[in-house]
Amino acid sequence: MLTRKIGPFDVSAIGLGCMSLSHAYGTPPDAADAARLLNEALDLGYTFLDTAALYGFGANETLIGDTLKDRRRDYVLASKCGIFRNAQGVREIDGRPETIRRTCDDSLRRLQTEVIDLYYLHRRDRRVPIEESIGALGDLVAAGKIRTIGLSEVSADTIRRAHAVHPVTAVQSEYSLWTRNPEIAVFDACRELGIGFAAFGAVGRGFFAGAVRDAALLAEKDIRRGMPRFQGENLAANLALLDGLSQIARERDCTMAQLALAWAMAQGDFIVPIPGTTRPDHLAENLGAARLTLDGAALERLAVLFDAARIHGPRYNAATQAEIDTEEWP
Repeated sequence: MLTRKIGPFDVSAIGLGCMSLSHAYGTPPDAADAARLLNEALDLGYTFLDTAALYGFGANETLIGDTLKDRRRDYVLASKCGIFRNAQGVREIDGRPETIRRTCDDSLRRLQTEVIDLYYLHRRDRRVPIEESIGALGDLVAAGKIRTIGLSEVSADTIRRAHAVHPVTAVQSEYSLWTRNPEIAVFDACRELGIGFAAFGAVGRGFFAGAVRDAALLAEKDIRRGMPRFQGENLAANLALLDGLSQIARERDCTMAQLALAWAMAQGDFIVPIPGTTRPDHLAENLGAARLTLDGAALERLAVLFDAARIHGPRYNAATQAEIDTEEWP
């Protein structure tokens, strides 16, 4: 199994994002099927699992705890705080120290573990100085409840401010052929400070696997329905890009999803993609991308094919975009 470094951890070069086992992309699998998939992932060699308190409002952490408590030494566990439901039952970004401490205790209970290896602040709370949120996470490290600290969907400036309070081990953001925002400044900050990068959405939320060709066929609560790139004329224009992706994949004897993952890995050895799936066959397919090497010619063709000018639609709608702290292209 090929590995990469995330801070002090050696992890599988492809990690597993667990969100889709509990919500987001249509109807999640039942508990038995989800448990089988998690165990199969470990059997195949995945050693980096990513969850969050938000996913299913605790259901995803509970699933992992119930399923893998007896295999805790087999994987590096990442979870997130900073978004959950408030007292009114509404999803809320909350980076206050007292909320972070309470969320961590709840996550430890659901995950049935004594320590979380990598604990991210899921979103920066603009009402709370980042130094205060990171200070609370640092206290959790000192208390032995978490081993390392991460940040999600943040700017290079936020990374540097946070790192000055307590070392940041990893940054997690969307990164793929059609979402290149971390290249603006975040990658430079990660290289400068020795921070790993977990890339979610590296298969374009299923788009690069050819899984979304008609948004009307998505489940009613599928989050992609609210994402501009999957809507109307934007989707029609973006689908045209798949012909070129498919051609390059055929030439490399791989799937389009594997090509997208291999491209992300080729951008830096500090990058670990964490694709999610609910299908056992995709577990093996995704992991196979770690063995795929792309030459300069292939990388150049992909760069031309997915030039920013050819991507139609922003990655988030206006409301969601307002919640994140990432640099944006002009």
